[in-house]
Amino acid sequence: MHDDAEAVIEEGYVSEKAPPPSQALSGLLLLLCAAVALVWANSSAQASYHGLLHAEVAGWSALHVINDGLMAVFFLLVGLEIKHELQDGALSSVRKAALPVVGAAGGMLLPAAIYALVAMGTPAARGWGIPMATDIAFALGIVALLGNRVPAPLRIFLAALAIADDIGAVLVIAVFYTPSVATLALAAIVVIMLVLFWLNKRQVHAVWPYLLGGLLLWIAVYKSGVHASIAGVLLAFTIPSRGEHSVQHRIEQVLARPVNFGIVPIFALANAGVTLPADVAAFATQPAVTATMLGLLIGKPLGIFGAAWLAVKVRWAELPADCTWGGLFGVAILGGIGFTMALFIAGLAFGESPQLDAAKIGVLCGSLLTGSLGAAVLMRQARRSAAVSASVVG
Repeated sequence: MHDDAEAVIEEGYVSEKAPPPSQALSGLLLLLCAAVALVWANSSAQASYHGLLHAEVAGWSALHVINDGLMAVFFLLVGLEIKHELQDGALSSVRKAALPVVGAAGGMLLPAAIYALVAMGTPAARGWGIPMATDIAFALGIVALLGNRVPAPLRIFLAALAIADDIGAVLVIAVFYTPSVATLALAAIVVIMLVLFWLNKRQVHAVWPYLLGGLLLWIAVYKSGVHASIAGVLLAFTIPSRGEHSVQHRIEQVLARPVNFGIVPIFALANAGVTLPADVAAFATQPAVTATMLGLLIGKPLGIFGAAWLAVKVRWAELPADCTWGGLFGVAILGGIGFTMALFIAGLAFGESPQLDAAKIGVLCGSLLTGSLGAAVLMRQARRSAAVSASVVG
């Protein structure tokens, strides 16, 4: 996702400069599409919304194409980000990775535990993985809107945290939300991966062999029973990444904007539309709603902040330079924005069952609350820091 030579992650995700406007625009577009979907699904035209999603092309519904096909491209970009961070970025050494990785671990375990406790013994219990992952596009979009009021080290921490728990989310999807596995297809995955790694080792820098291998890999993963989107992550780790004009660099440049301004908003439009029942109050108290909201609103911030605080206190990690605990807490609250990955896991957990709409409402409400609260805390911290600086200068 490199936009220029000075950015460590495309569009300044881990840049020392203020994040560019395009990051904020992608976050706003994501929010707009979710709002449109929710209004559309509850309007007099709701039949057209559901009809469009279930319209079939070559035996596949539009929703199936989006969630199994287009999201594989999204996961390819996620995989490339993860690979870059592990090789050269904020997760490339123990010293750099300690704080965001420990924070991410706390931010996955506590919300999962809260969800499991609230939903225990109900049909919603299977959705424990929903509140575990941070939506990097949405969270960093809010940071971009705040501009220089969020210090660069905190932006770096948030980006690395989101990447680390993307790794956790991918593992959760592969291990816990895969109902059955076809052995022959798994063997095909291994063979295709070995061929792609061989191409990498032979320093083949043409893009098309990796794209062709990626298509075959997607088919094998789809046939295996593992969710097809995981093919994107697997492909990412086979792509050559060294050099200014590497295959990875070229693919990131081509995919970054179509994913951020096309695929992810389309996913939000297709998955955020929940038709609310007449008795909204009763619907809002369903276990899938409350468990998801509590996981995102309480579990994520406290899990991230508590684990990071403990890591610093026992000297596993250090608080980033020029950062305060208040600022870190504000960023930890933003970590509760689940959205894209949370909606994705909800679909895997519940399929077409009635629990799915309840979980989606929990994701939307929880993400909106954590986004608003996190932004308010960070703005307050920025005013406080400015006041302190002014008094020192005076």
